[in-house]
Amino acid sequence: MLVLFVGTGIFLFLVDQVQKIILMIENLASSANVNTLYVKTILKIIGIAYIAEFTAQISKDAGLGSMAAKVELAGKILILAIAVPIMTALIETIINIMPVH
Repeated sequence: MLVLFVGTGIFLFLVDQVQKIILMIENLASSANVNTLYVKTILKIIGIAYIAEFTAQISKDAGLGSMAAKVELAGKILILAIAVPIMTALIETIINIMPVH
């Protein structure tokens, strides 16, 4: 319980810093004329990765290694599902760049 409390406290302490980083990334993307949909998707992927890792580590600390493995698997599947539109756009861009024979 102490690990959960301390971990949550640290996370809440860092939320302000994370928000500043997200705003900075969004500003950079808009100034570089990058589609905000891609930036938001990548930020979601990063968030899922951090939350899954945090949850898995708490599960491991509680002695629930099998649950930790399932949380990590769920995080990876969610990341893959969210990344499909970006991968599709990337493949379409590559196909459009390639010369037609």
